[in-house]
Amino acid sequence: MASRGGAFAFITLCFTLELAWQGTAKPLLPAVFVFGDSMVDVGNNNFIEKCNISCKANYPHFGVDYPNHAPTGRFSNGYNMADQLAQLLHFDESPPPFLSMSNASLITQMSTGINFASGGSGLLDVTGNGPVCTQVLSMTEQVGNFTNLARMWGHADLISRSLIFINTGNNDLFEYTDFKDHNCDHNNREFLQSFVASYTRFLKDLYGAGARKFSVVSPSLVGCCPSQRLIAHDPKNPRDVDKYGCFAAANDLSRQLYPMIASMLHDLSLELPGMSYSLADSIKMVESVFNNTTTPSYNFTVLDRACCGGGPFGAGGCDSSAPLCHNRSNHLFWDDYHPTDAVTGVAAKLIFGDTTGLFVHPINVQQLVEL
Repeated sequence: MASRGGAFAFITLCFTLELAWQGTAKPLLPAVFVFGDSMVDVGNNNFIEKCNISCKANYPHFGVDYPNHAPTGRFSNGYNMADQLAQLLHFDESPPPFLSMSNASLITQMSTGINFASGGSGLLDVTGNGPVCTQVLSMTEQVGNFTNLARMWGHADLISRSLIFINTGNNDLFEYTDFKDHNCDHNNREFLQSFVASYTRFLKDLYGAGARKFSVVSPSLVGCCPSQRLIAHDPKNPRDVDKYGCFAAANDLSRQLYPMIASMLHDLSLELPGMSYSLADSIKMVESVFNNTTTPSYNFTVLDRACCGGGPFGAGGCDSSAPLCHNRSNHLFWDDYHPTDAVTGVAAKLIFGDTTGLFVHPINVQQLVEL
């Protein structure tokens, strides 16, 4: 549980960043390049014909709080974390999706950034490319697309001063707990080691293309998503739950994974000259919400039920026919898998400017871009 001093610092930070965010200014760095899953996808899956509708978000109620109330492919009621971090860096929102542009415009867009993320993807190539989504852009494809463009563009100096923002791994954990024997310790270790090995390979490939500044978000307490709560509380096959009433096996994997990612990044920063990174501990962020539901900065009082979706925990899926809550600002979850834009807004501010050391290590993104 967060200390009172930590909670006070958290509140003060949010107020400070709210003031700093007001007004417009020149972007703090040349470009932002985004990689990962549905937490940061801004519409790439819209352009993948074989991608199942369940892994797209280009229909109502998605986007109900986005400008013009338009669904864009963001798995959110409004802006997502990539947008909100980009805004703190003084961009209008996330750079556009890779698949929305022609080859010629992609080269031009490299000067300010591109979003390569794809909902349903993970660090492993098989993640998302199966029965749930059918086809997504794997991290192999995302990183490959970036490195090919970087090679054609040729401005390694600009890439080195730009930010690489990565939020991935959640879907690997979902699929592993769904389809693997999560009670087998040996399999768990093997899976987590393959996860970190894949992450290491992608970071080295990005570094080889000129990237030097990395902002990485760790997988969160995935077992707390409404979809996973539904699994854990199935009366026909109940699973172990943790102190938050979440699917314990999924959260245990997240907790084991975080120190492995932290160690991997530290070792890489020593191995690769000029590499700097900021690692966001999204487990601590979610725990802070669970332990301090109401502060002057936010009022998250509905923690176990989706805003958009029917049935137990609101886990019935979000579409135009699903029940929709009126107050999105007090919900932790937007749909059966994703947080509301109010939650990702708080997370983005911590990723950008946490100075407490509670949520971001070893430096925050503001310090990272100033290096």
